[in-house]
Amino acid sequence: MVNRWNILGHEWAVDMLHRHVTRGEARHAYLFSGPPGLGRRTLALRLAQALNCETPSAPGVPCGTCRNCKQIEVLRHPDLNVVQAETEGGALKVDQVREVQRALSLKPFQSKYRVALFLRFQEANDNAANALLKTLEEAPAHAVLLLTADNPEGLLPTIVSRCEILRLRPLPTASIETDLIGRGLEPDRARLVAHISGGRPGYARRLMEDATLLEKREERLNDLQALLPAPRVEKFSYADKLSRDRDTMRQTIMVWISYWRDVMLRTAQAHTALVNIDRNLEIESLAARLDLQTARRVVRELESALERLERNVNARLLAEVLLMDWPRV
Repeated sequence: MVNRWNILGHEWAVDMLHRHVTRGEARHAYLFSGPPGLGRRTLALRLAQALNCETPSAPGVPCGTCRNCKQIEVLRHPDLNVVQAETEGGALKVDQVREVQRALSLKPFQSKYRVALFLRFQEANDNAANALLKTLEEAPAHAVLLLTADNPEGLLPTIVSRCEILRLRPLPTASIETDLIGRGLEPDRARLVAHISGGRPGYARRLMEDATLLEKREERLNDLQALLPAPRVEKFSYADKLSRDRDTMRQTIMVWISYWRDVMLRTAQAHTALVNIDRNLEIESLAARLDLQTARRVVRELESALERLERNVNARLLAEVLLMDWPRV
């Protein structure tokens, strides 16, 4: 269900932020955590709109139509600074943070608050993280800092301790399926996309709007199936190709994680619904040939590889070790 901030789900977070706005108790810094596509950025922008809306439709509810709301929505507001790594999986740098520091020191140009939005802050290098800490400590009263990150535990504890943390959780599959059908997607397709999304509404909408995303997923799952029985020389060749683009490698590993988690669930004979429901038969077949310990090990290794990839380790070596450790079935 869409709430008063026109966001699907996360009602508890909207309610809390709404109270902060209406009571004049907005914090100087918020951290929105959770996997990409969950709605972290959307929620942060709604907060920025609620803080600066010129004609709220109700106390603490942005109208979405005034000059401030429209400019914030498209990230083109003079009092809004958006900072992120130049490429997804790249590094957010100290110069970017320092530029925001200078902007925040100025009084707002046309609204009540200056807002700095740091996207995917887990990609900040050490110097950038330390610069942000200084910004948090010295931010003026008219400044609000909004951070998004996959996991608070991956950030400096001193940064996390200075933020109001909102740990966003995946939405029920049924909620996303209903939303997609309401947007015109055919019901069977909506069911598949809702499951693949893993409870992430933003990712579900991207899957709906961009058919190439599902095509790439299909390719990656086909590659996984082909690699399982493949000889070592083919795995080395694939690892070389995969590691040439870190973002592609990261996206591939994320697809593989969802698949192997499904295998692990079936190996454990759990009754939880699969994510990759269109691959049910092959997942059942693979699970029947593995024990739970092996499936769990592969999931752990994939999750570890994803974390290590963010730390700029040797991508080719990482891919080689990952594939060589897979069971040959």
